[in-house]
Amino acid sequence: MEYYKYLRQYVGTKPLILPGSVVIIRNNQGEVLLQKRPEGRWGLPGGLMNLGESFEQVAIREVLEETGLHIQSLRLLAVFSGEDTYVKGANGDEFYSVTAVFMTDQTKGEIHFETPETVDVQYFKNDELPEQMVGSHRNFIYQFLFE
Repeated sequence: MEYYKYLRQYVGTKPLILPGSVVIIRNNQGEVLLQKRPEGRWGLPGGLMNLGESFEQVAIREVLEETGLHIQSLRLLAVFSGEDTYVKGANGDEFYSVTAVFMTDQTKGEIHFETPETVDVQYFKNDELPEQMVGSHRNFIYQFLFE
């Protein structure tokens, strides 16, 4: 069982601090890889930390699970936390995210996915990012790539 789901058994919907990682992956044309999620929004590949994992391990595991790609040469760009990262989910769960944002342009393998977390995976140009995006992920992309 994922750690945060285990904690939810004890705290219900009360706020948790949830650490995780996302990765900005660029191809040779400077496009950014995005993952479409079941609720219809696009975002950067990534997810939440399991017990004993480092932020780098989360990034590597989640990208592989969600895109089929093996990533290398991760560069840490920033860690975001604080009151601006508060989220209240549609189910009432509250949390503050601590998100490590990495970047790489070195991948191996072909895009494929067999997880219910991913509906589609595509590269996008900076001026063609989808409208339906995770807001913080759009901000990460603009902050680090298209200043």
